[in-house]
Amino acid sequence: MGLASALSTALTGMSAAETTIDVVGNNLANSNTVGFKASEANFATQFLQTQSLGSAPTEGTGGTNPRQVGLGALVSDISPDFSQGTIQISSTPTDLAIQGDGFFVVEGSEGELYYTRNGIMKLNSANEITTMTGNRLMGYMANQDYQIERTQMVPLSIPLGKAAVAAATKNVAMEGTFSPSGNVATQGEIIQSAILTDGAYGTRPAQCEYILATTPTQGANGGASSGANAGGIFQDGQDYNYRVVFADKVYLENDANPTYTEGVDSGGTGTAVTVTAGSNYDQIDLDLTTSVANIGKFDVIQVYRSHVNDASGTYYHVGTHDPASGNTFSDTVADADLGTGTHVALDDSTPKPDGPYTYYYTFYNAGTNMESKPSETNALTVTAENQKVHITDIPDPGADWTHVKLYRSLASQTSNWYEVAMLKTEGLTGADLPTAYTDNLSDADINDTDNMLSFDGPYIKMSTLLTDIQRFDGSETYEPLFQPGELQFTGYKGGRALETKSLTIDGATNVSQLLTFMQDAMGIQNIVGQDAGGGITQSMLQLKGNYGTDNAIEIKLSSFLFVPTGEIVGQTINLPFTTEQDANGESAVTDFLAYDSLGIPCSVRVTAVMEEKTNTKMTWRWFGDSPDNSEIDPADPSIAVGTGTITFNSEGKVVAVDGETISIDRNQEPSASPLSFDIDFTEVVGLQTERSVLATSRQDGSPPGILTSFIIGEEGTIRGVFSNGITRDIGQIELARFANPNGLEQTGQNLFVSGVNSGLPIYNDPGNSGLGKIVAGAVELSNTDVGGNLIDLILASTMYRSNTRVISTTQNLFDELVMLGR
Repeated sequence: MGLASALSTALTGMSAAETTIDVVGNNLANSNTVGFKASEANFATQFLQTQSLGSAPTEGTGGTNPRQVGLGALVSDISPDFSQGTIQISSTPTDLAIQGDGFFVVEGSEGELYYTRNGIMKLNSANEITTMTGNRLMGYMANQDYQIERTQMVPLSIPLGKAAVAAATKNVAMEGTFSPSGNVATQGEIIQSAILTDGAYGTRPAQCEYILATTPTQGANGGASSGANAGGIFQDGQDYNYRVVFADKVYLENDANPTYTEGVDSGGTGTAVTVTAGSNYDQIDLDLTTSVANIGKFDVIQVYRSHVNDASGTYYHVGTHDPASGNTFSDTVADADLGTGTHVALDDSTPKPDGPYTYYYTFYNAGTNMESKPSETNALTVTAENQKVHITDIPDPGADWTHVKLYRSLASQTSNWYEVAMLKTEGLTGADLPTAYTDNLSDADINDTDNMLSFDGPYIKMSTLLTDIQRFDGSETYEPLFQPGELQFTGYKGGRALETKSLTIDGATNVSQLLTFMQDAMGIQNIVGQDAGGGITQSMLQLKGNYGTDNAIEIKLSSFLFVPTGEIVGQTINLPFTTEQDANGESAVTDFLAYDSLGIPCSVRVTAVMEEKTNTKMTWRWFGDSPDNSEIDPADPSIAVGTGTITFNSEGKVVAVDGETISIDRNQEPSASPLSFDIDFTEVVGLQTERSVLATSRQDGSPPGILTSFIIGEEGTIRGVFSNGITRDIGQIELARFANPNGLEQTGQNLFVSGVNSGLPIYNDPGNSGLGKIVAGAVELSNTDVGGNLIDLILASTMYRSNTRVISTTQNLFDELVMLGR
């Protein structure tokens, strides 16, 4: 079968040459295919015809070799060449090349995984990274906190224009120059309001009645009572002259005994009583019928008598007559007793010059030192005309008060009122309560500025409700300042307006809460050694700011805007504040924006004040304010967010910082709370300059930004670049490698799948586990060796022709055999 086998052997050679040509042709066809890996056809001998197995050497022979005739060639292996192709820079940023071993992992239409070295990538309409043939590139995506989630590989996407990110501020750097030649701060600004009234004590008292004191008229003398002539104190034939005065019974201040305030006496020589000759009386009975009838609203009648036979001399008090006891008064005072003890002389002076005069009265509590608002507008203006003034219809103030205070103007001062009397009411009942008073004091007696009438009414306290606060407008009217609703407050600090803060006022909001609210809204901090904060002084609201001129606080007429409940239009509250003490001390100030975790900007103001200066060092205190500090309780809008000290040495360098953190609460926002960041003062110097300055040089926070571009690193990390300059990891490309990449099955389109002899895929980040690194913006060219493949092509064609020559030779031999038969 020699010739016949030659034909089949030549045929296998031709088939092997054809396979080589196919492989080489495919290599050359894909010489410009990105990521293509050329293949090589390898051959092996086919079956052999053994004619002799040979023999082993013996003592007589050297042995023979086997005699075998080959029966042809076969393709034993077609293996890809996974050597590195040339890396070529691309103009497309999504193009990727693998420098080293490994495959991109892509997803097929049914979710199956493929492997490729073709790195021509693009973004589809869903912002997914895909190959030219639409297979999605696989890897890991970042979560909402931009942390790579490595639980399961997913198609990678780059959400340009959709994803947003912000960076919270963590560090702020300051620069500036603090001058040591300035003054050390020793006091803060003190401002206080107008005097306020606590209106919780009811309405103003009603007006009393004011009339001129009535001049009594005297009736006829009565007869003498029985008595021994020898012992009678009134001698026979002698004249005794009387005057009577209407009077009011009152208790002054805390007196245990009553005082009688007298009006105008009956005048002249009064009523003359002549003792009958030859008789001595034990008493003289006066008939006061006329006076009793005319007493009106006075309480009693005071009776005065002169010395015997002294019609033009001094009159002395001999008794008090109660009109309710009748019309007759009995005098039993001896002449020698006049001028002694209670028998004082009659004051018949006319103490006041011509008027006009006006009166007010108030209720007073001695225990709390509280005084009510004055009585209503006077119904009567009194002209003294050398008379005393009788005040009647004084009301009972009730249990809340202990006294009634009476005030009167002066003839020379009609717009000021001075205390005339303080009438006791506490512990008194019935007839002992003061219902009338006769003013018989001169202007000089009451002209004391310490006892002037204040129209401001009861002083406010910390517990006074805001809805009870009133303010006297100077014209008889008390203006309520607050009512339920929203108070909008805008303070000023260092000449700069602060952010408006709101306080909800209801029936329980008091002065203490208002002061705390204003203190917090103006960033006043309770620093050791600085008397700063809010309080009340003489019924005025008072605020003391922190030291330093740039911490000087101010409240303007427009600072308070009130919006009543149920309304939308506000109205300005007339509550002026004046400066009682100016702040001092060298200071500097700067403003900047910090950003919370959601990129919400937070305004921050840092003020620095010289706190101490010695011959070796200088210490400044810094204060941090932020109107965006959001407490849990909106009624506590503190803008103070930090404080600390900065110490400079004798060379003007910062040597110590005590407290460098600002903490801004974000409780009213969905952001992470608090926003805390450090302030770096190391670039601030303490050197001589005309004016201290402070500025913010840099800070690392940023507002929200939109994803605008991306970069892919060597390790396969996809890092998004946002419009605010922030970069964040948004994805991770994974590569795969196989123990035997030649065992992979090619499926076309430069894709491979796992084969039975490839081993399982090993996934990892580029650069790890023997995987190559990624070159972004580049592609890996085909590794086809065109020159080598052309040579292979020549060899394969020569091989083919040679085998055809074997067939043609064999054919000729067959022809010769046929010819032998002819």
